[in-house]
Amino acid sequence: MKLEVVVLPVSDVDRARDFYVQRLGWRLDADFPIQDGYRIVQVTPPGSACSVIFGEGLTEQTAGTLHGLQLTVTDIVAAQEELTSRGVRVAGPFRDATGAFRHAGAAHRVPGLHPERSSYGTFAAFADPDGNEWFLQEITERAPGR
Repeated sequence: MKLEVVVLPVSDVDRARDFYVQRLGWRLDADFPIQDGYRIVQVTPPGSACSVIFGEGLTEQTAGTLHGLQLTVTDIVAAQEELTSRGVRVAGPFRDATGAFRHAGAAHRVPGLHPERSSYGTFAAFADPDGNEWFLQEITERAPGR
């Protein structure tokens, strides 16, 4: 099994499509207005095998309630600079006080890159217009078997 699609709750489909495609530069795979109240938009981050779907009639989740979505990058500083140049407000880079992963919220964030810049240790965060929260995690060398 592999993860293929994540359904994202949004309040304004066109605004979300513009954010993900025009602002972030993600590939627009589909925009199907099936019928009144049922529309499917699919976008894919560059280099990802997993897509994101949003639209109308796809989820009962409240818009903006999906937190913890994660994108991996090999250079978090470059990724943050690219997002910022596209007009996206990015928090970070930071690491978690425990060094294990990251806590929910910002209470345990330590500003700055991981001291050794080790894989899995540095994060940044941004949100879409509805408040769905995304994280970047820097991975330069994967753990064995991953």
